[in-house]
Amino acid sequence: MAATLRLLQTQVRKAGQYGLDIQARQFHACQATAAKVALSKFDNDVYLPYDKLAKTLDVVKDRLGRPLTLSEKILYSHLDDPKNQDIERGTSYLRLRPDRVAMQDATAQMALLQFISSGLKKVAVPSTVHCDHLIEAQIGGAKDLARAKDLNKEVYDFLASACAKYGLGFWKPGSGIIHQIILENYAFPGLLMIGTDSHTPNGGGLGGLCIGVGGADAVDVMANIPWELKCPKVIGVKLTGKIGGWTSPKDVILKVADILTVKGGTGAIIEYHGPGVDSISCTGMATICNMGAEIGATTSVFPFNERMAAYLKSTGRSGIADEAKKAQAKILSPDSNCKYDQVIEIDLNTLEPHVNGPFTPDLAHPISKLGANAKKNGYPLDIKVGLIGSCTNSSYEDMGRCASIAKNAMKHGLKSKIPFNVTPGSEQIRATIERDGISKVFDDFGGTVLANACGPCIGQWDRKDIKKGDKNTIVTSYNRNFTGRNDANPATHAFVTSPELVTALSIAGRLDFNPLTDELTGADGKKFKLDSPFGDELPSKGFDPGMDTYDAPPASGENVKVAVDPKSQRLQLLEPFDKWDGKDLTDLTVLIKVKGKCTTDHISAAGPWLKYRGHLDNISNNMFIGATNYENNEMNNIKNQRTGKFGTVPEVARDYKANGIKWVAVGDDNYGEGSSREHAALEPRHLGGRAIIVKSFARIHETNLKKQGLLPLTFANPADYDKVEPTSKISLLGLANLAPGKQVDCEIKNGDKVHKIKLNHTMNEQQIAWFKAGSALNRMKEISGN
Repeated sequence: MAATLRLLQTQVRKAGQYGLDIQARQFHACQATAAKVALSKFDNDVYLPYDKLAKTLDVVKDRLGRPLTLSEKILYSHLDDPKNQDIERGTSYLRLRPDRVAMQDATAQMALLQFISSGLKKVAVPSTVHCDHLIEAQIGGAKDLARAKDLNKEVYDFLASACAKYGLGFWKPGSGIIHQIILENYAFPGLLMIGTDSHTPNGGGLGGLCIGVGGADAVDVMANIPWELKCPKVIGVKLTGKIGGWTSPKDVILKVADILTVKGGTGAIIEYHGPGVDSISCTGMATICNMGAEIGATTSVFPFNERMAAYLKSTGRSGIADEAKKAQAKILSPDSNCKYDQVIEIDLNTLEPHVNGPFTPDLAHPISKLGANAKKNGYPLDIKVGLIGSCTNSSYEDMGRCASIAKNAMKHGLKSKIPFNVTPGSEQIRATIERDGISKVFDDFGGTVLANACGPCIGQWDRKDIKKGDKNTIVTSYNRNFTGRNDANPATHAFVTSPELVTALSIAGRLDFNPLTDELTGADGKKFKLDSPFGDELPSKGFDPGMDTYDAPPASGENVKVAVDPKSQRLQLLEPFDKWDGKDLTDLTVLIKVKGKCTTDHISAAGPWLKYRGHLDNISNNMFIGATNYENNEMNNIKNQRTGKFGTVPEVARDYKANGIKWVAVGDDNYGEGSSREHAALEPRHLGGRAIIVKSFARIHETNLKKQGLLPLTFANPADYDKVEPTSKISLLGLANLAPGKQVDCEIKNGDKVHKIKLNHTMNEQQIAWFKAGSALNRMKEISGN
């Protein structure tokens, strides 16, 4: 521990003393490389790190003496101390040096506010902010974008000025979805990147390990502090056969979700391999990796191949493709005879198109069974809206394949029976599909092309066709379909599938239509079957970059002012959380015992609440409003144990805080699955929470709780969840002796009856220090002396 603290002290002091001026642009990746190929056209003075990665990998392989998987090669070659780092899958905490950081606008606000609080002058690694979350879908692309720029001007100005001051690249609103921008410009084979969005793994489609994290983790990396990750297990997915016909890359991950469920990938990297890999396009591989977030995986990755090389060349990065080929055998492909912790095999020749949902992304229906399953379960058969695009499926190939289906239908006089919304992934995709006539096809088909943004996928959808509470069905090519996620209507049955099936189902307008077998009736009264979709993998004329939407940071941000109005309702400078007082946490009140699924959407809703992502106090008014109260099966209605009256969860929590009452929340399995949003950890801490006790945690959320000084604890015996009552008083004892691997003694008092139970935790020594300091940011300040 002492050695770790000395290392941390040295690094943080060095970062503060020198302002990271030279180091920031030449960080660890900038070693002497044979070809000196830049990481991107925006990072001309930072180069591909393959030489350094190879040397680090040699050290690790010599130590371990065994074949390595691809993900192990990439991860271990980024170790901060490869000679001495303990490396054991599922056990060790790795200290890593990522190559870059990416943040979307909703999470970047809090991440940058935390970075400002650190007192550092410049980010230490290439970092970018992408404005994609705050644009609401209403009418169409141009008008929705103009409205968002007006409504969010204060936030966009804050992000732009903070990026300029601290040396980050800024992608303006309208540029596109963060993950598509990363794939087009920044991802490369062998990359290790962290991003403040759960779908950061999208970059695995280009052979990188791209991992979703909370904003506090991003602050560590931007501050030149090694980033910590529990050494993941590795699940191998062997693909055989060849993808084709109506089956798409989306069906691979929908099938994997069916097999592993929403928590089956927790603590593991999903590594795809086998002969079937080469039949999938680069952007198709990105689709598969993107939605790996839905099974709880740390990230997902594919080995470098010619499909990736073709994409790199098409996006102006031939130099990276050439260097990747040289590094392919050593770094960018798995060793023969490497061992996986689990292996799944999928035959692409026999894989059937899937539709997953509703209400969870792992409830799988092969298209041949969807209609029967829908009737059996009472799902509304009439589809109200079809939506394609999002960070998961908005590539040129996706758009082209959907256009082929639309043209096929229109040849027979048919259009979409229902509203059909299209979200391009980026300005480059929008400009290219407009140039190549694909946008006109969608327009003729009856579609609406929305802004280059997340839109309805994350609840940014001003839906007018139904009332809240009306039971209805929508089909999307998105990744996530939790209750109320897309339109804030808990009665909406959202199904996730490929964009091709969304298009076909939109023509029929019903869930019980199977385009592989069923016929449609054309305008002339004749029956016909839709042809299998087809589309170019990459545009034959190359990509059209469209409008310039990127702002590079100035050489020095010393004279840039980042102003936050004290009266702002959108932005709020952070105050440090209180330190632990060294005493046991006794007689904690149970704020809420959550019943069933509790995602980060339930803990901190998105949609209209996105506008408060930079204002901790205001956004805390959404805390737990979507969670189901075990006591009464209601949402956002709990009993105030102090007054005996019922109220909303935030109201009761604020009352407890005002009266000095510390509280605990209790939850079920896979608590905190879904988005990386750290607000789901910040809000309970801000409103007086001290611990979260559940049956099991999702990875990112558990880390976020640790970073904010909350105790994330799990029942050693899951059945002890049933011993907690709304009136219980919970005591956490022996905290002065809190240690890695040591259980926490817990007493649950129900009147005169006391249950003594054990709770587990996964905190290491550094994370325990975060708890004692009150937060990871507090600990950083303690060490640096700021």
